[in-house]
Amino acid sequence: MFSRLLRNLSVERLACGALICITGVAAAGAAQAQSNEVGVYSGRHYNTDKQLYQQFTAKTGIAVKLLEAKDDALIERVRNEGQNSPADVLVLVDAARLDKAADLGLFRSSPSAALMRDVPLNLRDSKGRWFGLTRRVRVAIVNPALVNPASIRSYADLAQPALKGKLCLRDRKSVYNQSLVADQLILRGDAVAKGQCGVGLVNSYYVARLLSGDSGAADRALASRLKVVFPDPAHVNISGAGVLKTARNPSAALKLIEFLASPTGGRGYAEANHEYPLKGYGDNPVLKRLGSFKADGVSAEQMGAKNQAAVRLMEANGWQ
Repeated sequence: MFSRLLRNLSVERLACGALICITGVAAAGAAQAQSNEVGVYSGRHYNTDKQLYQQFTAKTGIAVKLLEAKDDALIERVRNEGQNSPADVLVLVDAARLDKAADLGLFRSSPSAALMRDVPLNLRDSKGRWFGLTRRVRVAIVNPALVNPASIRSYADLAQPALKGKLCLRDRKSVYNQSLVADQLILRGDAVAKGQCGVGLVNSYYVARLLSGDSGAADRALASRLKVVFPDPAHVNISGAGVLKTARNPSAALKLIEFLASPTGGRGYAEANHEYPLKGYGDNPVLKRLGSFKADGVSAEQMGAKNQAAVRLMEANGWQ
C-alpha cells in the first residue's frame, strides 16, 4: 500500500477508510441493559480500545458490550433501532458526524463536572450533547524529491501553480476533507484544491501509524523518507462521544465517557491510534518525532455547523 504511495504519492491509498468490523453486541431487540453493563457503538476499530474498555470494567464493574462500524452506518442504525437500540454510547470520529448525530436528536444533554474540566471548550458541544476524546491534525506529506517541503507553510499553499498535477486528495465525499474545507471557510471564506500527486493531505495518525512500525518494517522505512509538514496554523479534528437519548443505562454511559476523556483513560484512547490527547502532545514517541503544531482555534462545533456549506463549495469548484 505505502510503496505505491511513494511511487506516485497516491494519498487515497494511504487514507482509505476502515472496513466495517462488528464485535460483541447483540442485534436490535437484545435484552435490556443491566445497571452493570453499557452498550457502545463505535466508529473506532482498534484492539487497544478494547483493552481500555477492559480497564474501565475492572475499575467500575461495568461491562462494555461493543459494536464497531463506520460512522454513517452507526448513525443510521441508531435511527432505525429507535427505543429498541441496545446502545448507550455513540463514538464517532469526525466533528461533522458528531454534529449530524446531535442535529438528528440522537444525543441527550449530559451535564458533567468531570467533562467540563477535562474536555476543552472548543472540543465539545455547547449544549453538552457530545464531547471530544482525541485530536488528529490534517497534515501535508511531501516527497522531497518532487516538492520542496519549505514551499508549504499553509493549506493555501497547496493551491500554488507549482503544485499543479502534483497534489493528491481524496474526493469530496471524505468527511475529513469536508471538515478541512469547513475549517478554512470559517477562517478565510473559501478553500479548494484537487490534482494528482506530489503532495498529499492525511490525518496525522496515518503517518504516525506507519512510522511506528505497526504496519511492518518495510512501510516504516518507506514512511521515513517522507517529510511531514504541519500547516501553520493547523486544522484539528476530533473523535468524540455522546450519551444516546435512547440509552437504557445513561449513568453508566456517562461514566464511560468521563473515563475516556480523563487524563488517564484519554491517554490510552489517544495512543491506541497514535492520536493526540485532548490537551498537550502526550508521550507518544512517534508524535514527538513529528514535532509540535499550532492549532487554528476553530472549534469542533463550528466545523460541524459549516459542513453543508463546505460540501456546496467543493461541488461548485469541481471537487469530485
